[in-house]
Amino acid sequence: MYRERPSSAHPGVTVWTRGTGTAPDRPARILPDGCLDLIWTDGALLVAGPDTHAHLMLDRAGTSFAGLRFAPGTGPLLLGIPASELRDQRVPLASIWDAPDVRRLEEQTAAAGESIEAAAAALEGAAITRLRTAGPADPVTRAVTRGLASGTSVAQTARAVGLSDRQLLRRSLAAYGYGPKTLARILRFTRALDLARAGTDFAAVAAATGYSDQAHLARDVRELAGLPLSALLGA
Repeated sequence: MYRERPSSAHPGVTVWTRGTGTAPDRPARILPDGCLDLIWTDGALLVAGPDTHAHLMLDRAGTSFAGLRFAPGTGPLLLGIPASELRDQRVPLASIWDAPDVRRLEEQTAAAGESIEAAAAALEGAAITRLRTAGPADPVTRAVTRGLASGTSVAQTARAVGLSDRQLLRRSLAAYGYGPKTLARILRFTRALDLARAGTDFAAVAAATGYSDQAHLARDVRELAGLPLSALLGA
């Protein structure tokens, strides 16, 4: 069963778990959301970078996961590298951090016991400690994320934070893994999907989230998710 909760220790971090189940192996579709994840599974840590399209994986029976999802722009502060280096990637944490640091964190997580929830809490505690020593998040990045998430245009967002288009692009590549137009598109897709899942009519979803029409919404969903919206909701 999948569970998630906001971290009580750091805004912008979601703690999630998925315990073992009895279902057979099956394909899973991970949708782009602008986030970066640190994941514990099979005794090791890996990083799921920000995606520009749906990521397909095999969900194996009996495999459990504990993870931290970092809101757009938050993950690089923990990892210490630009998000653009992780775009559309799944990489071992040991390829980013020094081996002793990774081994220490893996041991701390494993020492939490067999409970996947306890492993997630241990991972959260270690990551939050490292985030605090990394320093405060960039307030400009937070403002850009809020602006684009609310549907403000890229040009208006750049003006609001006092950046040129080139400066905003450079900051966005480092913070989000891609440019502000891509982030705005993904965040709009996420808002649209939330409304559709709540039962909102597709035409109303398109109008509420800034698509030119329902056909525009349909094209964007298919390109980002790899499925039509109706099939995505059914899945």
